[in-house]
Amino acid sequence: MKCFSIDLDGTLLNSNQEISQENYKTLKYLKEQGHGVIINTGRAVEDVIKYEEIKQLKLPIISINGTVLYSDSGEVLYEASLPVDVYKQLLPILQEIGLWVMVYTNQGGFPFRNPEIQDKSDDEKEAFFRNYNYDQILEKDGIKIYKLMAVARKDKLELVDKAKRAVAEKIDVSYASSHPSNVEFTSVEANKGTALIRYQNIMNLQFDEIYAFGDGGNDVEQFKVATTAVAMANAPDDVKKYAHLTTKTNDEHGFTYAVKELLKI
Repeated sequence: MKCFSIDLDGTLLNSNQEISQENYKTLKYLKEQGHGVIINTGRAVEDVIKYEEIKQLKLPIISINGTVLYSDSGEVLYEASLPVDVYKQLLPILQEIGLWVMVYTNQGGFPFRNPEIQDKSDDEKEAFFRNYNYDQILEKDGIKIYKLMAVARKDKLELVDKAKRAVAEKIDVSYASSHPSNVEFTSVEANKGTALIRYQNIMNLQFDEIYAFGDGGNDVEQFKVATTAVAMANAPDDVKKYAHLTTKTNDEHGFTYAVKELLKI
């Protein structure tokens, strides 16, 4: 059984945040042929299932960089939350460095999730984060922390690397960047590659081949477990070096182009 593990932003989605008709047809074809087709993304599931194409095809979803795994029917198969004490250590470090922090939880994103502010200017984002009270998050009953996403202003991208260094020295967490302006912190049990193998085991499947498609630093771990790792042409060079091959850009239906080349269709 072949498995196709596909990132969303910058990979399956074009620059308009859409799944092209070409890419949809390819997803549908792969599923009809009996292959395993998995959406493997840094997004929360709420920001994945809003795409009708994915809902229609009933695809399994690996969300939040391997933190929560969902079956094709939406059942939670696995989750790896951040311990509260780790959250309490991590948040002030990121704030002190000067990054904006979004907290992804089992009860939504606080103050919101990244797709909700992607079209805002840095000044608008600054205003949203300036006075947010993070203490109220832990006051919610049954709260589980899935991810802290720290984002830098476009003119302060160096703060992302500063945060990675600061956290790596003090706290045992997984971290990766889906874009040069951010770094995402999750449980040590969570990354896209580990989650892909975990999904295979939970579902008692045997993937003879794993094709992984991505464009960001958070895709490197799934590239490492893939038999064939495919980077998008729009991926940075430090991501491409982990791939076996590079396809066209996400605006040129690079996912579809690569599948046709790989399967000779």
